[in-house]
Amino acid sequence: MTTELDISAAPRAEGANRWLVVAVLLFVYTFNFLDRQLLSILQEPIKQELGLSDGQLGLMTGLAFALVYTVFGVIVGVLADRTNRVKILCVGCTLWSLFTLICGLARSFPVMLMARAGVGVGEAAGAPPSYSIIADYFPPHKRGLALAIFGLGVPFGVALGAAFGARIHDIWGWRAAFVSLGMIGLVSAMILPFIVKEPARGRFDPPDHQFAASEGLNGYLTDFIASVKMFIATPILRYAALAAGFSSFASYAALNWNASFLIRVQGADFGQIATWYALMLALSIGASMLISGAMADWMAKRSRVWYGWLPAMALVLCVPFHLLYVSANDWRMALIFLTAPSFLSSFYFTPALTISQNTAPPHQRTAAGALYLLITNLIGLGGGPFFVGLLSDQFSQTHGPAEGLRMALYAITPFFLIAAGFLVALGFSLRAPVDGTKPAG
Repeated sequence: MTTELDISAAPRAEGANRWLVVAVLLFVYTFNFLDRQLLSILQEPIKQELGLSDGQLGLMTGLAFALVYTVFGVIVGVLADRTNRVKILCVGCTLWSLFTLICGLARSFPVMLMARAGVGVGEAAGAPPSYSIIADYFPPHKRGLALAIFGLGVPFGVALGAAFGARIHDIWGWRAAFVSLGMIGLVSAMILPFIVKEPARGRFDPPDHQFAASEGLNGYLTDFIASVKMFIATPILRYAALAAGFSSFASYAALNWNASFLIRVQGADFGQIATWYALMLALSIGASMLISGAMADWMAKRSRVWYGWLPAMALVLCVPFHLLYVSANDWRMALIFLTAPSFLSSFYFTPALTISQNTAPPHQRTAAGALYLLITNLIGLGGGPFFVGLLSDQFSQTHGPAEGLRMALYAITPFFLIAAGFLVALGFSLRAPVDGTKPAG
């Protein structure tokens, strides 16, 4: 009897530990996104105190951050496919938390820009190792749910950034928000390695997928080049990354300027941002990631094309609601209309990420995740907010700062449709066989 109990208890204990790991990684990822989004929530008072233009704000929240984030993300991806991923994640958490704290001490644009770049360096070590760690804690048929739960760090972080940042600003000012978040992150980095342990690499994958890493610097370069070639040669990965990139262009462009739009154009205050905008983001984006993954899995039982076509349909539906949101003349009506694109524009996230992680071989999984994020963030995070900031500065010269920002947000509408086109292409690529032997994905 004792033996039977011990045998049955082992899988349960291992399963419980897996979900504890996901919970801890979710917590860290939430702070990753919270630190990232805090500047966009507080950019109106920062703009006034430091005398910044919308273009400079777009540079800090978008292009400058994304360039550093993506370049270091690829480096981290290659390292994490060969070394201890948990240690890399801890170092990253320490760096992004430290530079978030420095953001709260900045007195000029160059210092704030440098600190934001530092946040990007640290956050580059957040998602790719976490994706790979989760993939080695869960068998393929359970990875989708685990990655979907981990992905909730995005809506949680975005919503908490709005609620926490706006509330702290109302009480102590915007600097206190950055300093307090940085300190919390530093404590989290110290606790993380005591809970999350490095899993065996590729433990749930077939023996023919096992791989021995090359030695030395040349080995690193060889493995990196091999990962890039694999990524480029795989249509599923190409289309998933481009679809996510242009989806992110539209969604980040809106997300990084929504708070400014609601305050500058619609007359909302920080208390309303902390309560209603934050609640809307948490519910709409969180529900989107969970529902889209479940719907895509259910529809894909009939045909895998729905991993691409379902989010494509969602992005097309974003267009009319985005136009209604931007044209509204009251923050309450604007927030109601914003709920739909916030919900629909995140439909791509879970299906595209799950497909990319299941498609890449185990020894290239972290690098594939980093390359996926490189393309996604260079196009989306790098381009979207900066695009809106530059256009807002141009339109403001003739239409004023409020209408200038409104016109800039109108201009991102076509990117929803461009992203939908790549998702349709992803759907078609999922119909093709891989190596001529089995269904793709």
